[in-house]
Amino acid sequence: MDLIEEILRAGEKQADEVEVYISEAESVSADLKRTHVETASGSKGFGIGIRVIAGGRIGVSSTGSPRDWRACLDAACASARLAHPQEWGGLPSPAALPPVPPIRDPRVALDPAWARNVLEEMLEGAGEHDAAVTGGSASASQSRIRIANTSGVLYEQERTSVGCSIECINERSTGYEFDASPYLEIDPRRTGERAAFFAEHGAVGEEIESGNYDLVLSPVALTQLLSHVLEPALSGRNVHAGRSWLAGKLGEECIGENLSIMDDPSRKAPGSTRFDAEGVPARRITFFDGGVLEAYAYDLRTAYRYGQESSGSAVRGGPGGAPSIGIHTLVIDGRRDTVDDDPAVYVHDLIGAHTANPITGDFSVELSNASWVADGEFETPVRSAMFAGNVFDLLSSVAAIDRDERIVGTAVLPRVRLNSQHIIGK
Repeated sequence: MDLIEEILRAGEKQADEVEVYISEAESVSADLKRTHVETASGSKGFGIGIRVIAGGRIGVSSTGSPRDWRACLDAACASARLAHPQEWGGLPSPAALPPVPPIRDPRVALDPAWARNVLEEMLEGAGEHDAAVTGGSASASQSRIRIANTSGVLYEQERTSVGCSIECINERSTGYEFDASPYLEIDPRRTGERAAFFAEHGAVGEEIESGNYDLVLSPVALTQLLSHVLEPALSGRNVHAGRSWLAGKLGEECIGENLSIMDDPSRKAPGSTRFDAEGVPARRITFFDGGVLEAYAYDLRTAYRYGQESSGSAVRGGPGGAPSIGIHTLVIDGRRDTVDDDPAVYVHDLIGAHTANPITGDFSVELSNASWVADGEFETPVRSAMFAGNVFDLLSSVAAIDRDERIVGTAVLPRVRLNSQHIIGK
């Protein structure tokens, strides 16, 4: 009997419902120490996550060994007996899944020679500027997840992933860049060139006076703020618990009217998926339409508790633990334009974004790899400065959205131009 079928049949004798989540992954990677390959490694991973529901009580357990599934099932049932009961409407039944781009690239091979070539290409790119390489990495992976439950769901999804990163230094100025994709479409040479450029460029940085300036946030900087503030604020769990600035504001204009923000699992990106981590069909969710708050994100547990419908927003970091509310592919849209023709301070990276307050949206960060830009060109670099504000006010100050986009993590974001933001300089 198939392992999943065996777990489900054994589990339904002990609980009302059973869900099984199995992940398998294999990867290769290589790391640089300065300009030499220091390590190369390969790994395989396997995990089973079991969730049981009995009388509205939910129990979860996981194991990394297929031979230990019975003990894992028993542990899930034991934790359910200790849990408080909640409103529960059942695990999902099979449904038609939406079409999405394949996220498995058959060209991705787990070949150490590929990783070495990527490192060499990054080093060649870094050699175009006056900066020393301090470290870097390249990796490729293949993975497969399966989710099944006692209501008849049995979905499977395969994905691939490739990535590279590199860090350079010139005196006290550092530059870091990365590239990642589900497809064999990364550009290692440009990644190395950009990291070395930022290190070289920042070495001759100048101080900036405190004051109000127009800013251009890179997709990297924008992602850092949104992931720590906006994504938690859209979680239905946080909304109903009163831990979100967006609570009670459905139908209100909460950000700039020129902005729409959505979760689009159909995009060609790492988060592309046909179903969420509970087997609910994934779908596009428009959170903000022209600045107006239209929706929150729900998983099954939160939806049942608060009388809502799951938005297919359950995600998992792996087989361990229970599903939680997340966003598959965060996308920002609006009227596209150029963002760096007129003078502005370009911010490539932020330091300290993780300290942003997820409830109020307030943040205070240090600018990293900042520089004046004009006519699309980098000009005088900015030595150091602080940037404090509120993420929701920031999203109301977006004056232009770039035509180009970049994949950062599971988000696909453009550069944005912000009007009159206060920077604390010398």
